[in-house]
Amino acid sequence: MKVLIIEDSTSLRRSLRIGLSNLGFTVDDTGDGSEGLSMVLAGDYSLLILDLMLPSVDGISILKAIRKAGKDIRVLILSAKDLTDDKVDGLLNGADDYLTKPFSFDELHVRLLCLMRRGSLNVNDSTISIGSISLDLHLKLLKCGDTDANLTPNEYKVVECLFTNQGKVISPEKLSEYLAGQYDAIAKNSLEAHLSSARKKVKAIGYELPIKTKRGFGYFVENH
Repeated sequence: MKVLIIEDSTSLRRSLRIGLSNLGFTVDDTGDGSEGLSMVLAGDYSLLILDLMLPSVDGISILKAIRKAGKDIRVLILSAKDLTDDKVDGLLNGADDYLTKPFSFDELHVRLLCLMRRGSLNVNDSTISIGSISLDLHLKLLKCGDTDANLTPNEYKVVECLFTNQGKVISPEKLSEYLAGQYDAIAKNSLEAHLSSARKKVKAIGYELPIKTKRGFGYFVENH
C-alpha cells in the first residue's frame, strides 16, 4: 500500500514516514505543495496524507486538482485548522477524512485502515449502514431511516469510532483517545454520558443504537 505525505513540518513528516513504514506501508513524502501535487498526479498512490497550509500550493488547491483529474486516491487531511468551516470545506472539496493536530498516531492508523476498506471511490463508500441506521462519514450524520439523529460532535465521534471498528471491542481508553487525542483524556463516565445521550436520541425516533457494552473490556457494535 503506497502512501504519500504532503506536510511541511520536517519532524512530523519524518515521524509519520517512520511510523507508517514500520507498519508495512510504502511511504513517499514532501514538504512542498507544488512538488506534492506533481507526485500525486504522476504516481499510483492509494492514500494521501495532506496538510492544508503548504508552501507553493495549498492543500485545498491540491485536493481540487486531484479530484478534477479523477485520481482514485483516498485523502486524509491532517491539519491544525480545527474550525468546523475548515473541516466542512475540506470534506466538500473531496477529502475522505479530516484529522486535526495534535493527534494520536493510533487514531491516524485506524482512520487509514478505514479508508483502505472502502474500496474504489464512490459516493456511497462514505456510508456505513447497519439495518435501518446509517452513518455518513463525510457529512458526519447518523440517520435512522430518513431522520437525522442530531448528535453532538462528541456523540457522533463515539458512534463513528465504533461503527468503523465493527468486529472489535474498543476499550474506554482507545475511545477516549479517539475523541480527545493523545494529549487529553475523557473520563469513562463522560464517554458513558455521550453514548447514553446518543442512545436516547436514536430511541426517541423509534430505533435502537446497535452498540453494546462488554463488561470489563469496552464497547462493540452488534451487527445483525
